[in-house]
Amino acid sequence: MSSLANVVMVQGTSSHAGKSVLATALCRIFAQDGYAVAPFKAQNMSLNSFVTPDGGEIGRSQAVQAAAAMVEPRVEMNPVLLKPEAEARSQVVVLGRPQARKSAREYYELKQQLWIHVTEALDTLRREYDVVVIEGAGSPAEINLKQHDIVNMRVARHTNAPVLLVGDIDRGGVFAQIVGTMVLLEPEERALVIGHVINKFRGDPALLTSGLHLLEEHTGVPAIGLLPYFFDIHIPEEDSLGLETVLPSDHETLVDIAVIRLPHIANFDDFDPLRHEPGARVRYVRTLDDFGQPDLIVLPGSKTTVDDLDWLRRQGLADRVVRAREGGTSVIGICAGFQMLGSELRDPQAVESSKPSTPGLGLLATDTMFHAAKVTHQVTARVTQARGLLRGCGGATLTGYEIHMGMADGTPAAGPIAIETRSGQPVAALDGALDDDGLTLGTYLHGLFHNRTLRRSILDAVANRKGVALPPLRDDVDPDTEYNNLAAFVREHLDMAHIRRAMGLPI
Repeated sequence: MSSLANVVMVQGTSSHAGKSVLATALCRIFAQDGYAVAPFKAQNMSLNSFVTPDGGEIGRSQAVQAAAAMVEPRVEMNPVLLKPEAEARSQVVVLGRPQARKSAREYYELKQQLWIHVTEALDTLRREYDVVVIEGAGSPAEINLKQHDIVNMRVARHTNAPVLLVGDIDRGGVFAQIVGTMVLLEPEERALVIGHVINKFRGDPALLTSGLHLLEEHTGVPAIGLLPYFFDIHIPEEDSLGLETVLPSDHETLVDIAVIRLPHIANFDDFDPLRHEPGARVRYVRTLDDFGQPDLIVLPGSKTTVDDLDWLRRQGLADRVVRAREGGTSVIGICAGFQMLGSELRDPQAVESSKPSTPGLGLLATDTMFHAAKVTHQVTARVTQARGLLRGCGGATLTGYEIHMGMADGTPAAGPIAIETRSGQPVAALDGALDDDGLTLGTYLHGLFHNRTLRRSILDAVANRKGVALPPLRDDVDPDTEYNNLAAFVREHLDMAHIRRAMGLPI
C-alpha cells in the first residue's frame, strides 16, 4: 500500500444525476482489481441513514458503497450527515454522532469548523486504503453556495482528485448542464475534470456522436462514458427523489401494500425486498386519492415524527388508516411509524417539536417519550410471539438496526421481538408491540423486511386473510451479485483505462 491512497471523485451536474451509483460501481471495480477501497462523501443530506458496527450513523449510500468495496462501513466515510427536520432545520451528525440542530444560515457558519473533520476523515482513509472513491453532492456550480463548499471542488482540490462529471440525459438538457457547469467552475477546478459521463441514456448511441464531439470542443474534456438506463440491476436509492408512486414489478398483484409517503420519510430502502416478492405490489401513498384498498398499510420511519403525524391528519390519511385497520386491514409501523401508532407522543424537552404532547393513532397500547440521546445500534433479535402477522415465524432470528430518539412505554409486556445484541454486545430487551388481533405491528427495527422468513410469513398472513395464495419464494436479491452486475455494466460503458491513467494506477 502506498503512503496515501489514489483517489477519484464523482461529481454531478445536479442532484440525482447518478453520482452515488457510479461511485458504487467504481468501489466494486477497484475492489475486484485487488485494491483495498474506501468510499467517501464529505457531507450527505439524507434521511436514508445507516448504523455502523460501532453504533455511528452515516448516509445509507456510503454504507452501500462500503459493501460494494467489500469493507465494513465506518464514520470517516461520511463525516458530516445532515438530516432535515421541520421548520427548515437539520440535525447535524458529525463522525456518526448528533452534534446540533441548525438552520441553513447557522449551518453555513459552522462549515469552516466541519472542514477540519472532513479533511481529517479523508486523510485517515487515504492512509489506510489503496483507493478512495469520493462522491460529491448536488452540483459544484451552485455559485451562491461555493464559498461554503466542503463537499465538491474544495475536496477535489484538497486531494488533487481527478473528477468525473456526470449528467442525467433522461431529464433533458444534458449538454447545457455539462457545458454550463464547466463554465461556472474556476480554471483550477476545470483542470481537475478528466471526463464527462452521460447517464441514463435511452436509444441509439450513434445519434449522440455529433453531440459528444461538440461537447468536447466546448469544454476541452472528453466524454468517457455513455451509461444506458437500466432496470435489471438493483442498487438502493440514495434519496426519495428516486421513489416512484408504484414500484415496478414483473408479476401479478395478489397483495397490495401501501407505504405512506411521509414528507420526511426515512430509511425507505426498508421496503425494497417487498417489491421483489412474487405477488406483492408496493405503492407510495401521498393523498386520499392514492390510498385505494390496500391489504397491508405501512407507516415508515421519519425524522420528524410529530410534524409528519400532523401532516397525516391534515391529509385525511390518519383517519383512513384507522378506519382501514378497524375494517380488518393489517398495519405495520417502523420506527417513527411505530410511534405514530401508539396512544400518545410526549416531548417535554422539545426534542422533536414544540408540542409537549401529541395524540397518536391509538392502534397500539403504547406511549412514546422522546429523549435527547439518539439510539443507534446494529442489532440481532428473535421473534417471540407467533400470532397474527407473526404466526408463521415464531423463534425466527432477525438482523436490523435502530435509529431513534424516543422510547415506547408499554412494550415490556407486549414486545413481540427480543433484542439479543446491540452493537455486538449481549442485551436482553424487548422491542415493538402487537395488538390483540395480531394485525397491528410496531417495531423500531429498520431492515425488518430484509429478513426473509419474517417477510414471507407476514405476506403469507396477509394473503391468507384475503383468501389468496402467494407463488413460491424466489431467491432473495443477492447484493454481491448486484454489485458485480453493476461493475460489469460500468466497465462495458466507461473508459476505465482513461480513469486509471488519470489516477496514477497501472492500466
